[in-house]
Amino acid sequence: MTDTTLIAPRDKAEILAQALPYIRKFHGKTIVIKYGGNAMTDPALQADFAEDVVLLKLVGMNPVVVHGGGPQIETALKRLGKQGHFIQGMRVTDAETMEVVEWVLAGEVQQDIVGLINQAGGKAMGLTGRDGGLIRARKLKLVDQDDPSKEHDIGQVGDIVSIDPGVVKALQDDAFIPVVSPLGFGEDNESYNINADVVASKLATVLKAEKLMMLTNIRGVLNKAGELITELTAREIDDLIADGTISGGMLPKLAGAIDAAKSGVNAVHIVDGRVPHAMLLEILTDQAYGTMIRSY
Repeated sequence: MTDTTLIAPRDKAEILAQALPYIRKFHGKTIVIKYGGNAMTDPALQADFAEDVVLLKLVGMNPVVVHGGGPQIETALKRLGKQGHFIQGMRVTDAETMEVVEWVLAGEVQQDIVGLINQAGGKAMGLTGRDGGLIRARKLKLVDQDDPSKEHDIGQVGDIVSIDPGVVKALQDDAFIPVVSPLGFGEDNESYNINADVVASKLATVLKAEKLMMLTNIRGVLNKAGELITELTAREIDDLIADGTISGGMLPKLAGAIDAAKSGVNAVHIVDGRVPHAMLLEILTDQAYGTMIRSY
């Protein structure tokens, strides 16, 4: 914990004053936050995250949290003696696994986040895709990466059909902070597990968010020399993918980020969730704590 008592009062005032232009610029704007990685499992970082979200709300912004929960799902499945199975990086979700996914995401993880935000002085409200018909989904068709004529059946993994943001807007208008679990429902009321990055990106687009913040376990997008790239355009990302600079687990994250940027979200930030208060520093200062992706 940083000892702020050592900072002179005048310096504290100066620091606060520097945030003013950003508070003015983003007042009344929606900020969608994808919450995952270390920030989600380290108790000190959890508390920092909750404080940041509450502060953003109190200075007039509209934060919406979308959370993941891969490690927590894995732990729960192991407790049941069930081995997680993946195809092309996607979790195969049979009916039994889907039940576990639902109670871990909507029961355990979501309620922990709601509790943390409330403890920090906010008014958080948990939602799944069923609440207010928020996320309609259908079964994801996973095409084989080597043979496009072949499809893999990965069970109840969903592809978003539509998002109805009415319930999120109603909560925002009433000073609540929505916390969304990435669970959708189909036309026969079946449940679907959806990638949280995809939900956050689509929700940011539908809400016409000013920013999409993706808290991750990395510093941001790095160049070949391992240095942080603080700003990128969608076109520059295409070049970095083509030359192999960006690969692996970064690809799906960036695919969602690029979609959101191209669909009207002004800026997408990939932020290092391991840095205390990284989100606040990224939004309210001119210091970069990750990579910002612009649509142009």
